[in-house]
Amino acid sequence: MSDLFKTIVVHIDGSACQESRLRAAALLAIKHDAHLVGSAATGISWMDYSLLTGSMAIPVVADDFQGMRDAAAERLEAFRLAASQLGVESIETRLIEDDPRYALLLQARYADLVVLSQDSEAPPEPGLAARQRGLPEHVAMRGARPVLVVPDGYQGDPIPGIAVAGWDGGTQSLRAITAALPLLARAAAVKLAVINPDMLSELHGEQPGADMALYLARHGAQVEVVVERTRATVGATLCALARDCGAGLMVSGAFGHSRYREWMLGGTTRELLERARVPLLIAH
Repeated sequence: MSDLFKTIVVHIDGSACQESRLRAAALLAIKHDAHLVGSAATGISWMDYSLLTGSMAIPVVADDFQGMRDAAAERLEAFRLAASQLGVESIETRLIEDDPRYALLLQARYADLVVLSQDSEAPPEPGLAARQRGLPEHVAMRGARPVLVVPDGYQGDPIPGIAVAGWDGGTQSLRAITAALPLLARAAAVKLAVINPDMLSELHGEQPGADMALYLARHGAQVEVVVERTRATVGATLCALARDCGAGLMVSGAFGHSRYREWMLGGTTRELLERARVPLLIAH
């Protein structure tokens, strides 16, 4: 297959949920014979640090900034050891002196997939930089590559196993499904979920999901179209389907709207990021 993941970037911040996303990234790297890159950031660039301390009339202490670099380097070395113990053969570490959002957007340009964790409500741990809220949305919406969002506590269940892919006929859904082809082609089964197709009949045609199912089948996927007509939100419906069929992966387009439109549409992307209990691949 030519559509494999060959370079995978995983966010390394030393937080409690790092273990689950590292396990997921390592599993995919092994299955796809991929190069795994651990990306860590100091949280601030040297220039920004100098400007900040200067504006606060605080002398710039080089040791402070070097301490941030040393801490990030230690996290990367721990990542290298853990990835090797999990069986990954091709491993690389990258330390970026900047905000994690910038670092990941930069690394994503030269990768096939970025692996992150769901947002956590837990307070920052001592010795670690404060976690960035909305990191998966930021990287998916502004980056050039798909993002795999791994829930905390994920223990290496099969990816993809059974996959649930949301399909609404739109561009974002198309990009997400296309990005997920290396996984969907290997899935035990793909549940192609078409929710309330009557509301978007001009995109679906006479048989909602039929053309996309055929497209996926030509890539080797075992597809079943599941049409749901419901008053529940799209996010809740996809999560329920994934739970009921024991899915190991969910796939969805990442949608960005004005606040008013997002309220009208139910905030599907945000709801999936908050509620998904299995790895979620999103792309914009």
